[in-house]
Amino acid sequence: MNALKSLFLLDPEVHFLNHGSFGACPIPVFNAYQNWQRRLERQPVLFLGREYDSLLHEARLALGAYLNAQVDDLVYIPNATHGVNIVARSLNLAPGDEVLTTDHEYGACDLAWEFMCSKSGAKYIHQPIRLPVQTEEEVVAQFWAGVTERTRVIYLSHITSPTALRLPVQRICALARRAGILTVIDAAHSPGQIPVDLQALGADIVFGNLHKWMLAPKGAAFLYARPEIQSRLEPLVVSWGYGKSRTGESGSRFVDYFQWTGTHDPSAALSVPAAIRFMQEQDWETVRRTCHNLLIQAVTQVCNLTQMPPLYPLNETFCSQMAIAPLPLQTDLAMLKARLYDEYKVEVPLIAWNDHKFVRISVQGYNSYEDIEALIRGLQQLLAIH
Repeated sequence: MNALKSLFLLDPEVHFLNHGSFGACPIPVFNAYQNWQRRLERQPVLFLGREYDSLLHEARLALGAYLNAQVDDLVYIPNATHGVNIVARSLNLAPGDEVLTTDHEYGACDLAWEFMCSKSGAKYIHQPIRLPVQTEEEVVAQFWAGVTERTRVIYLSHITSPTALRLPVQRICALARRAGILTVIDAAHSPGQIPVDLQALGADIVFGNLHKWMLAPKGAAFLYARPEIQSRLEPLVVSWGYGKSRTGESGSRFVDYFQWTGTHDPSAALSVPAAIRFMQEQDWETVRRTCHNLLIQAVTQVCNLTQMPPLYPLNETFCSQMAIAPLPLQTDLAMLKARLYDEYKVEVPLIAWNDHKFVRISVQGYNSYEDIEALIRGLQQLLAIH
């Protein structure tokens, strides 16, 4: 995998084990991104006034083929946090309604739900999924115990941010469909890290980032909604697309509402087909398998070092290219993180969650065993474990 490292812009002196936070864009994709920006600036009126819709249609076609979704069921948005705000503000929850989630969710998205529920009188409920966990059946049972007759929405991360746990969302979506509960899935970490088939997933609404594991530039994300759900979603910003939909100038209300929300640079979204091509050219399925094997080695070595067992099975049911390894509860995470970077040039997040502390390790195609060795060496010295 060392050959891939030369295709990224990352600092070669840093052992970058934190792809999960913001991603990293390969040089060929970044070049495509800059080419789109130059084209925009060369003739802004032509680009934004006449070419914009057709260019984004092509980019949505490529993304739809990758995610198995129809072109008019997808729109590009800036990031996953933008997506959760669209959804939370659109659903018109009533006092006493319940939105059920887990205690593994991303903080910014939690805040969006809490904000809207506080305005509507609805309840945002975190159902505990306790770690360690060994089977999908345990996760489903623990989560479904939180469903009540007031549950109107189930909101779940496909792959959680704090714990890097892959949740069995397809099973939960199937149960929710039978119960008449709307399902909203945060796929911030899914595309590019695991195969994503939106039809098979069975969720009503999915939003996710493309700038992380799918290697697109920052500012590329998507919002998907099943056709029968799209009329329930409203734009955060009302602009010309709303007018087009009212006059019948375009065939998709969903696309009209969300594609044009005022003047902005669409170059990140237009670069998504280049990111898909990059992964195809680099045989990304093989890259992912190699990354997964390296991740298992990393977590296993940390667990051996701390003499603490993994918090979930190290297989692709529960993790792919990102996972956590437990750290002793007495660990000073702020000190450890600063010294890992300053003394060992290891960039990796350290997280306190519920009654656990752990290191969240991301392995991407540019990583090698040398990066894992640097992490283990740093932990061994700084945790004073021998």
